[in-house]
Amino acid sequence: MANQLHGKDILEKNFKTAMRGYHQEEVDEYLDVIIQDYEYFQDEIARLQQENERLKRQAEHTRIRPATSNHQVNYDILKRLSNLEKAVFGKKFEE
Repeated sequence: MANQLHGKDILEKNFKTAMRGYHQEEVDEYLDVIIQDYEYFQDEIARLQQENERLKRQAEHTRIRPATSNHQVNYDILKRLSNLEKAVFGKKFEE
């Protein structure tokens, strides 16, 4: 759902006046608060969307790399373990 209003739209909105209308200054002050909140939430949504995209890219990158690096780590561990067993048990282990 696309956002159709902007803080500027709220600020520039004019209402018709009536005989028993609202106090204009109170309405303007309240609209100023609404505009500030609205702009804050627009900025926060944009920030969160960027963070979401960054995390998606990071997750995709992480999914691709570990398979290769984990395989290499496992191989290195097995090789070190084999060398350690040879050092500790010597010829007895090889038989």
